[in-house]
Amino acid sequence: ARAVRKPTRPGARPTRGPRDKSAPMSGVPYILTIDHLLTDEERLIWQAARDFGERRIAPVIEKHYEHATFPRELIPEFAAMGFLGAPLHGYGCAGMNPVAYGLTMIELERQDSGIRSFCSVQSALAMWPIYAYGDEDQRQRWLPGMAKGEIIGAFGLTEPNSGSDPGSMRTHARQQGPGGDYVLTGQKMWITNSPIADVLVVWAKTLDHGSDTPVIRGFLVERGMKGLQTPETHGKLSLRASITGEIVLDEVHVPKANLLPGVHGLKGPLGCLTQARYGIGWGAVGAAMGVYERARDYTLARTQFGRPLAGFQLTQQKLVELHNEIGKGLLLAYHFGRLKQDGKLTPEQVSYLKRDNVRMALESARTARSMFGGNGIMGEYHVMRHVCNLETVYTYEGTHEIHTLAIGRALTGLAAFT
Repeated sequence: ARAVRKPTRPGARPTRGPRDKSAPMSGVPYILTIDHLLTDEERLIWQAARDFGERRIAPVIEKHYEHATFPRELIPEFAAMGFLGAPLHGYGCAGMNPVAYGLTMIELERQDSGIRSFCSVQSALAMWPIYAYGDEDQRQRWLPGMAKGEIIGAFGLTEPNSGSDPGSMRTHARQQGPGGDYVLTGQKMWITNSPIADVLVVWAKTLDHGSDTPVIRGFLVERGMKGLQTPETHGKLSLRASITGEIVLDEVHVPKANLLPGVHGLKGPLGCLTQARYGIGWGAVGAAMGVYERARDYTLARTQFGRPLAGFQLTQQKLVELHNEIGKGLLLAYHFGRLKQDGKLTPEQVSYLKRDNVRMALESARTARSMFGGNGIMGEYHVMRHVCNLETVYTYEGTHEIHTLAIGRALTGLAAFT
């Protein structure tokens, strides 16, 4: 019945045909593009990511979202595309520059925020801290397998009573004598990938010997360690195609060799979040592009009162607003990407990028959903799914409000967090 019905319902397109190979944005009109600002390699990476998303993710994502499952069968293909650890150099990673990496985030989130979240967590929150804060033995042990998708990582920071204030975390690590191993106790929640992760980057407070002040340190907790549990979180109405769970640590013995030696304090986890937020700022543009393109197609095909919906002034106003906001978000991401490439991007600028582009994408998805009328809530139109997903993206890895205050502190020199 669905196979017969779908062709008669405008806009119901679970898959989309490939665009012009030389210009990844050219399939639907965009007055403002960045194609001319990209290198040939960046354009090829963008097109390859676009083709992969439409060929391999689009046909299955609705089913996985509906059933709250993650397409684990695609992990080796993510690895083959270079999506895992994409911005890292060596250890089997692709070594993409920040703009090329951002373009892949666009295409992953154009399909689904949960798919982008998987690759983002693996790259920026699990592999990056090992790369940046780990020693060479840790890098050699974990990164090649993670780049191949053979080892899955997760990032444990958020706790039941510690979200926007990570310094209040209760998870703690007790060292067994000077130079000894550690025992970790605590709980983390809202952890992407934790139920399937082989290695978990867990942040905990510990006392360095000779000090009375707890300091936050990072630990590589391995699947199979006694006292570790990673139960899955059920009942989500958002990011349903992403695996979310907890990290429960009950006197887990962690070898000293699994301590990340290169960082102390909150700058460790916050440095990881800065990497992840950068990718989110690009990915959100992809979600907005996806809903805009579907809304344009739908309103051109759907007729009411004897004319296409796209022929009405209010519909055109909505399309123009969607289109223009996407252009500005894309330029913002590109600008900050080049700054990052030059080593000049600041955490406040990343807050700017994440805050504004996610807000833009969420408002775009809500507007696009309204343009579909009742059809907008149907999974086959791939718009309501983006609305639900972006509600989470708006909140995670720094809420909209926290990024607002981070920017406000940069502008005034006054911290309004407390």
